[in-house]
Amino acid sequence: MLELRPNCECCDRDLPPHSPDALICTYECTWCRDCVEHVLGWRCPNCGGNLEPRPIRPAGRLTEDPPSATRVLSEHPECVARRARQH
Repeated sequence: MLELRPNCECCDRDLPPHSPDALICTYECTWCRDCVEHVLGWRCPNCGGNLEPRPIRPAGRLTEDPPSATRVLSEHPECVARRARQH
């Protein structure tokens, strides 16, 4: 079962379970569409793999299989710089 991480690992934008803007790699690294298109070039900086839209878990299943609450942040230099510019 997918972890459904709550945020973009690059910019830290919230990505709720129903977000159509969440993309993942095969390791479930999670990114928003804006970072994928403008920072990452459609490649996961952690594993080098491609990124695909994260499936949306049906709302009725979120109670028994809730999304993760653990926020993960990438230390990729461009992501660190992007977060610094936002604050």
